[in-house]
Amino acid sequence: MSAKNDGKGKQAEKGKAKRIRSLLGVGYWVQGFRVFPWMVVNFFLKDGVKVDPSTLQILQNSANLPMVGKPLYGVVSDAVYISGQHRVPYIAIGASLQALSWVTIALLSRSNISIFTMSLFLLLSNFGAAIAEVANEAIVAEMTKSKTSQSASSGELQSFVWMSSAVGGILGNLLVGIAMDRFSSQSMFLFYGLLLVLQFLVTITVPERSLNLPKSPSHVGIRKQLSELSAALRKPEIANSIAWFAASYAVIPVLTGTMFFYQTQYLKIDTSVLGISKVFGQVVNLLWGVIYDRCLKSVRPRTLLQAIQATMVALMISDVLFVRGTYRLLGVPDSVYVVVFSGVLEILFIFKMLPFNVLIAQLCPPGCEGSLMAFVMSALALATIVSGYLGVALASCMGITENDFSGFPLGLQIQAVCTLLPIFFSSWIPDIWEHKTKTE
Repeated sequence: MSAKNDGKGKQAEKGKAKRIRSLLGVGYWVQGFRVFPWMVVNFFLKDGVKVDPSTLQILQNSANLPMVGKPLYGVVSDAVYISGQHRVPYIAIGASLQALSWVTIALLSRSNISIFTMSLFLLLSNFGAAIAEVANEAIVAEMTKSKTSQSASSGELQSFVWMSSAVGGILGNLLVGIAMDRFSSQSMFLFYGLLLVLQFLVTITVPERSLNLPKSPSHVGIRKQLSELSAALRKPEIANSIAWFAASYAVIPVLTGTMFFYQTQYLKIDTSVLGISKVFGQVVNLLWGVIYDRCLKSVRPRTLLQAIQATMVALMISDVLFVRGTYRLLGVPDSVYVVVFSGVLEILFIFKMLPFNVLIAQLCPPGCEGSLMAFVMSALALATIVSGYLGVALASCMGITENDFSGFPLGLQIQAVCTLLPIFFSSWIPDIWEHKTKTE
């Protein structure tokens, strides 16, 4: 009888794990596929609206402002239940807001789309994406903390969702390179909007109770949830970790808008090459998830984060040589460099998220997984916005325009030096093994 019950229990556990992976797999895949419409947005703003590099970068970063509100969304999802559920409904709400945004853009006539209109709907899309991401990240954090899910607690679930997002990114970048020459921008926006409608329909068919998420007190109230988040943030190991993580992005004056114009306007790199470059980066991203899951879960997060930061510096120095034409003189075509090195450098910026998310999930106190993970992502969003604005200021100081890239090499050198700085204060990242020893 006992063996029979054990068998049923294992079967139920497998069913729960399958439902969780299905829900998260679809959510993170669609999240990764967001590169598809955003690449179209870049070309639409550049060629259709005729914006300059600095304006493009300002619009790109300003659209991320809803991401800064993630702590509020996290607190609400932790404290406010909808029909007895506080994760799945928020994923559905986020998907529906994104679908509304992209479908509306698709249905507007091209003449009626201005910078203001585009910015408004991009803000709405990112608002929906932020809500959905908060709920998905909270489920991952909850399962990581669950004592009944050994695979999740060891980092397997984080690797799974990371790879799901990477697969979505690979397919999105591959398709956009093909579709740009064959379909209108509105058609591609509509395609992504319909994918979000599909995600919404899949999500609402999954009852949250069937996921058997770790129990947490329901209807605890927003005030109490804010108090718990505040208490978590007062823990030195959590506060210092988040401070380092955010600062490691904020101090870098990124020149993504300038590089986009340099590659497309100055070097005349074809759209398909840029798509392949991003596909290559996403393949590396996928491999990173696999390698981390199989080989690096036991490596100290501080060591991994330092190594990633140093690799970013090396590739930024390589970008200086690229812009100066050094690789061209050595016989390396610009398109080859863009595909390999540019693709990897772009994806390196998010490599840090996997080991850091595992670290913060282990440090997170029970009951505020959603709000704390949301706070981390909010800090990251704010840091990347600051980074983008610093990049605009740097480009302006260097006198870089869509027709003059003479100051670009020096700007890239300054960017590399700034990227090196976080390594010198990486002692802010706690040693997770030492932390475990102290708490046991």
